[in-house]
Amino acid sequence: MAVEQSTVRPSRPFALVLVLAAALVAVDQLTKWWAVSALTGRAPVDVIGDLIQLRLTYNPGAAFSIATGYTWVLTLFAAAGVIAITWFARRVRSRAWAVGLGLMLGGAATHLGDRLLREPGFARGHVVDFIDYGPFVGNVADIALVLGVALLLVLNLRDIPMTGRAPEVEADPTA
Repeated sequence: MAVEQSTVRPSRPFALVLVLAAALVAVDQLTKWWAVSALTGRAPVDVIGDLIQLRLTYNPGAAFSIATGYTWVLTLFAAAGVIAITWFARRVRSRAWAVGLGLMLGGAATHLGDRLLREPGFARGHVVDFIDYGPFVGNVADIALVLGVALLLVLNLRDIPMTGRAPEVEADPTA
């Protein structure tokens, strides 16, 4: 009797999450490399007047420079975020959910990489920010995180499940 060998392959939506996240990490890190090499020691560069500028900063904190003295805690949060998003993403069957989770996973993974590998040291690294839009300075990963969260919020508000199937409506037996 032959034993059937089965190979466990990730679902296509999960593969999309991973590919999108990996691409985002690559783009984010390349743009940060460019920013460090091109903007170090330079005055802000106007892109759209004072509305959008390129200005190199190193952020030891979270959004809006919150918790700047607790970079190691932010590193733990980023690691927990990467683990949680990956765990949830394995169950996704919807392409839209895969895109949202891929954007979030890529953003969280690249921030985790910055925290682990950049100066001033392991688990204390500062995130490279260079896109200055008024009161905020961010990077490609920040934009992806915001877009991913917004997409998942819209999907939730529209009751679109991770499985990609519309919720079944029960027929009213009295009708």
